[in-house]
Amino acid sequence: MQTFFESPLSSVLSRDYLNPKSDGKHYQSFTLRNFREIPQISRLSSEQIEAIEVVGSVFPFKTNNYVVDELIDWDNVPNDPVFILNFPQKEMLAPDQYEIIADLLREKAGKDEIDQAAMKIRWELNPHPARQESNIPVHKGSKLKGSQHKYRETILFFPSQGQTCHAYCTFCFRWPQFVGMNDIKFAMRETRLLINYIQDHPEITDLIFTGGDPMVMSTKLFATYINPILKAKIKHLKTIRIGTKALSYCPYRFFSDNDSEELLDLFNKITRSGLHLSIMAHFNHPREMETDAVKDAIGRIKETRAEIRTQSPLLKHINDQPEVWAKMWQAQVELGCIPYYMFIARDTGTHQYFGVDLEEAWNVFRGAYQKVSGLARTVRGPSMSAYPGKIQVLGVAEVCGEKVFVLQFLQGKNPDWVGKPFFAQYDKNAKWLNELQPAFNEDCFFFEKNH
Repeated sequence: MQTFFESPLSSVLSRDYLNPKSDGKHYQSFTLRNFREIPQISRLSSEQIEAIEVVGSVFPFKTNNYVVDELIDWDNVPNDPVFILNFPQKEMLAPDQYEIIADLLREKAGKDEIDQAAMKIRWELNPHPARQESNIPVHKGSKLKGSQHKYRETILFFPSQGQTCHAYCTFCFRWPQFVGMNDIKFAMRETRLLINYIQDHPEITDLIFTGGDPMVMSTKLFATYINPILKAKIKHLKTIRIGTKALSYCPYRFFSDNDSEELLDLFNKITRSGLHLSIMAHFNHPREMETDAVKDAIGRIKETRAEIRTQSPLLKHINDQPEVWAKMWQAQVELGCIPYYMFIARDTGTHQYFGVDLEEAWNVFRGAYQKVSGLARTVRGPSMSAYPGKIQVLGVAEVCGEKVFVLQFLQGKNPDWVGKPFFAQYDKNAKWLNELQPAFNEDCFFFEKNH
């Protein structure tokens, strides 16, 4: 089986992560090229293996032996949630899309022909949800292609060496970053333009490192981004956030990697500088909170005075039950993390497989919220990160005889929108903002006027 996309950075970022509890065994990544080497793959049927190869030719596929050996319950495969989070499933493509790629593989078509067919399918799957390209800032005539500035106080930065992950989530809304769609990829190598832009925008208080996953970088590489920012001493910059799935997929990165001590020293350097450091950790299922490794990693990070906030989309087949979220939030609180967001899966990529109706999302959130104490009720959601902003589903109600969705902005392209309730016609099948219509015979939503 050919691998139809390999990151050009893969040779740079391929690093061993020592697992001290496995007799010196190092971590190994598995892609389409070598996933049949996973011993447990022998438990799968030929149809399941074909699905991995077919769907993995369209979407990015990579996992590692921490996920395979310590997170997946192979006795529960194919229904195991972490298995579904990592291994492509047939239903993640529409039947006609699946058969196009499957036929080419069965015919042993050439790489270029398969790539061309896969790319055509990718463009059908809304690769840039929420019009992300409209958030690219411009500074003195230069586009910051590796940044997004959507909300007044917050800027996102995509370091080019961090545009891969320890393992790829099958629901990932940033999947185009990893499949060769370079024309729409966000990435930037140096920080000078970013620093200049932040210096000229005193409204910016928060800088988010995102990807991909910044924690795939060596500490030496990551420090080349962090140190110039610290050296600049930007007075209005208060917080650095790091979006990462490493706590779930490679927690040994934080305590037994060959430069884990240096990484924690860098975290300490950030907090000692007076900046607040927040690790934005992605946990999609309680299983990811249960290993000794993740508990040890959380403890080491917290020793640096960084805080850990947790977030996840609500996903069919993974966590679409209130009990799952309540268990996950409670575990996070017990480990000293702060539940932050429940997102609604974005309308891109495998959304048709993972997406949950808005009313069901609200019911799952409400059911979970009722089961936890106030310490876990820091979480916000369910929230859609749509083009105009982060929109929370507050519930379903009857107003003036009309059944409606009650919504509000948690964040908005226009800060004046934040906190304003508004209403949409009830639609039991709606899964995203663009499927909703204004209530009460209004021509448009308030935020659409003059925009």
